[in-house]
Amino acid sequence: MIKTGDKQVFIDWDKFVDNMNRAAPVHAETPLQKADRIAMLELPGNEELWFKEYFSKLYTAEPALFHVLSTERVVSNPEWFEARPWSRELSKSGRTMMEAIYLACTGKKFNIILTSNNFDNAKRLLKPYKSILERNDRLINDYGEQQSYGDWSEAEFITKQGVAFRALGAGQSPRGTRNDEIRPDMIIVDDFDTDEDCRNPDIVEQKYDWLERALIPTRSISTPLLVIFCGNIIAEDCCMLRAMAVADHYEIVNIRDEHGVSTWPSKNTEEKINISLRFLSYKAIQGEYYNNPITEGKVFKAIHFKKMLPLKQYRFLVSYCDPSYKSGRKSDFKAVVLMGKYKQEYHVIHTRCAQTTTAQMLEWHYEIMSMVNAEVPLYMLIEWPWIDEPLKLEIQKANKRTDQALPLKADERKKPEKFYRIESSLEPINRNGQLFFNEAEKDTEDMKYMEAQFKALSQTSRAHDDGPDAVEGAKYIVDSKIVNNTSGITVIAATKNAKRV
Repeated sequence: MIKTGDKQVFIDWDKFVDNMNRAAPVHAETPLQKADRIAMLELPGNEELWFKEYFSKLYTAEPALFHVLSTERVVSNPEWFEARPWSRELSKSGRTMMEAIYLACTGKKFNIILTSNNFDNAKRLLKPYKSILERNDRLINDYGEQQSYGDWSEAEFITKQGVAFRALGAGQSPRGTRNDEIRPDMIIVDDFDTDEDCRNPDIVEQKYDWLERALIPTRSISTPLLVIFCGNIIAEDCCMLRAMAVADHYEIVNIRDEHGVSTWPSKNTEEKINISLRFLSYKAIQGEYYNNPITEGKVFKAIHFKKMLPLKQYRFLVSYCDPSYKSGRKSDFKAVVLMGKYKQEYHVIHTRCAQTTTAQMLEWHYEIMSMVNAEVPLYMLIEWPWIDEPLKLEIQKANKRTDQALPLKADERKKPEKFYRIESSLEPINRNGQLFFNEAEKDTEDMKYMEAQFKALSQTSRAHDDGPDAVEGAKYIVDSKIVNNTSGITVIAATKNAKRV
């Protein structure tokens, strides 16, 4: 599959198409064979074959199901609004370009406008269209010369078959967009939002107002209009979100799905994703690859670190686990923290926070048991109701493997809504200098995720919050134990050879 995206700015498209011509020359065939082949490629449902035929060097990976279904919708519905909030590296711009050229060559669309955040960017996005129409040998062999002798510029051109293409920047006057009597019948919106614009709600309002009141009304009421809006959700208020609210269809597609698996495995393998993301912050990864913009510091501007006390100086310790969802699921974070209280301070002595398996999450508990080593009473809890049958089986396996007992107890309280619970419980003690994390763990990956989740927490954010949720759970149990004079929950000490859950 084509993978232009932002990279197309740096590609010499003329040279690229020439190289594609050498790799995929025109077919040696009779006129009848040629006519039959073209008729077969243009049959409804054969769009992917058409793309492979004319974009052979760009079609580098088999499409994912979401690609195929989205194309089916836009080519089979002349009047349609499709929003594509797809992650980077999922070929938003590339697939849209192939569809637009397909619709132009097969006589389904005649006046195509491509708009972006500014005029220069719109021209850059239109450049591959122009190069392919000028130089693609297979396309020219089957559909004739495309380049006309009239106006043929980077910003606007009309093919010999009478299909107009025009680049427009946000806010430009769309006057003069008629192609003879044909008003725009396809509008492509690509890379329309910018980080800078989205910091100002008035600019977002102005840009989307231009789309609604100036650009889209250039259509003819009697002629079907196809709108494709490509981009990411880059802010809590952005034009993409507004487009999604009115679109006939949208599908948020991230680099990995809800099960933590690549959404386009034929191109983006798990190994390649890991390599590509390894140097990026949690905030950058969520914003660029998961359609999850994060505004840091709305509730927790910072968290605090200090040196922890020797364990025996704590009256007791609480280990608390937020296991995210069902056992084995990797997409959400699993978190386990070890907390103690000293005077008025809450100390998070040990932090584990990662996207991992249930088996690894259980290993963290044995790690904590070994760390405490019966020096002080230890209470081990897990968010209710996650002690289910699959988890019990996992614990049995882990007990057998480690030759220890892991007596997790469910936190059976009925929890209030998560955001308000975390905010009301942890924000005051963090603001007042009463919540501290172990400075010895400050640079660990787990602690970096924990810190990022605290800073990302807000009422509207879709950022992960399993780490803060585990800290809130630990604090609740610590407070409950102090109020109840440490009665009501059995003290856990590391024991040997107890293999029952």
